[in-house]
Amino acid sequence: MAFWLFKSEPDVWGWDHQVAKGDAGEEWGGVRNYQARNNMRAMQVGDLGFFYHSNIGKEIVGVVEVCRTSAPDSTTDDPRWDCVMITAVVPLARPVTLEDCKVQPGLENMALVKSMRLSVQPVTAEEWQIVRRMGGLKA
Repeated sequence: MAFWLFKSEPDVWGWDHQVAKGDAGEEWGGVRNYQARNNMRAMQVGDLGFFYHSNIGKEIVGVVEVCRTSAPDSTTDDPRWDCVMITAVVPLARPVTLEDCKVQPGLENMALVKSMRLSVQPVTAEEWQIVRRMGGLKA
């Protein structure tokens, strides 16, 4: 299993929107960055990710699960772009802010800290456990 981070502007698509989709999940479409697309192409069903509110809040607010592997993105006819589908799993008891991540030992090399603009990022197993603890979730 691999771990990821998905960024979204909460006024466009936030955690509450994701939760409202229920078990059907939602296509993580509209990504137009090759590295983020390639990250999605590497995902497998069952991989977990953090749901991050960018721009407003700048905080990790929940955990999502990949429920469909990479397929053509329905928001474009351009065959270069595809995406996964994700479902909400659990909210964090305490949101973990970008500022929290920047000062937390063990997260100094996290993609969220180093590559803040990338919308779909890998998360290491160690980073996953640190952020889960910070957010009030048990391992």
